Amino acid sequence: MTTTKSKALADEYMRLGGRRLAKIDDNITKVREWENDPPEAEKFWQERIAVLDDKARRDVEFYLPDINAP
Repeated sequence: MTTTKSKALADEYMRLGGRRLAKIDDNITKVREWENDPPEAEKFWQERIAVLDDKARRDVEFYLPDINAP
């Protein structure tokens, strides 16, 4: 099974302890952050995800845990 670059970035962010959650509603993805990320996850987000163009960043955000999921 092949993993996309977006999924790999999201998985690595979560592995580092990232706490951002996705809110997906009507195919619109937003990210919520109620708790601060551990330093390693925050650094990864800023250096590898925040710098992406809007579409690529949304693709990564799609793979974050969904706040609406049980």
